[in-house]
Amino acid sequence: MSGTINNLNFNNTSIDWRLVDEIISSCKKIVLTTHENPDGDGLGAEVGLYYHLLEEKKDIKIINYSSLPRAYNFLNRHKIFETYNNSEHDDWLKSVDLAIIFDVGDYSRTRSVKTALDQWSIATMNIDHHPHPEKHPFTHNLVDLSAAATGCMVYDYLKVARKNAISKDSILGIYTAVMTDTGCFKHSNTDKKCHEIAIESIKNGIETNIVYQHIYENSSREKMRLLGDFLSNLHYELNGEFAWFAISQKMLKNANANKSDVEGFTDIVRSIAGVEVAVMVFETAEKKCRVNFRSKGKYKINDIAKAIGGGGHAFASGAMIDSNLNETTEKVISTTKIFLKKKLEYFKSK
Repeated sequence: MSGTINNLNFNNTSIDWRLVDEIISSCKKIVLTTHENPDGDGLGAEVGLYYHLLEEKKDIKIINYSSLPRAYNFLNRHKIFETYNNSEHDDWLKSVDLAIIFDVGDYSRTRSVKTALDQWSIATMNIDHHPHPEKHPFTHNLVDLSAAATGCMVYDYLKVARKNAISKDSILGIYTAVMTDTGCFKHSNTDKKCHEIAIESIKNGIETNIVYQHIYENSSREKMRLLGDFLSNLHYELNGEFAWFAISQKMLKNANANKSDVEGFTDIVRSIAGVEVAVMVFETAEKKCRVNFRSKGKYKINDIAKAIGGGGHAFASGAMIDSNLNETTEKVISTTKIFLKKKLEYFKSK
């Protein structure tokens, strides 16, 4: 990379995308990655940038820690997603000029991909709309908390970096990122830019109804079995404003489901009348649990996630906890109730 450009740190400050483009353009070999259990924003952002860099004749790969969720197979018609395997990827990775990490929230959420990049001292560029500390581990840190989705940031970059219009392949990824992270343009983070991206996508031939069907109307029977299982034992607290559920490996096995099938469950519970905050505790392994927090908007919940070692957006946060399901559930639910009781008291006093 060019030695004349200093490390960039746009930590929720106005991003100079021309400087970003100078760095990316100076690199020949680039890897794109996102967090474990990837969602539409991280995956869509990868796709959005991948096809641009392919046009720029870069040696480019998307290598993620987790495999591609079935609902997003429509993004993979050119087989561009790879799941990290050290024997297959390390020889290629060790000579990479730049790793671009999307939507990660916490770099450790890339798991063994981070280990590999650290091993080879690969320069990193974080592109994210989650908060990051001033002392961050990235070579270049690009954070925009006002962005509805990381895909919006990729869109901003491409508007600066490209002479031609954004390609259909790229805009499909960007639209997917924006649609999923705004709850199909329903959440409060939906802004003018989100609709501008949607309009540009439609003009570019993106069949937005088909994208919706792939993601939200493509549930397996196994997922439906798992949904019925936990809904029959849903817990309500604090006069019904707080609802929570736990999913064990046994429940997953009984339904013949896989871990990607739990996606969207917390949003379903949040949609129940009277429920303001929904929490899922998901046992991903014997002593490891994933926690999802979702709020309708009355109560911020990222402070609760932070209290248990996680983080995220004000109304959509999460955490990974190295503990068994019972211990994690007890810790998460008791902590959430303590925080929510204080918030309830505050609202009552207003």
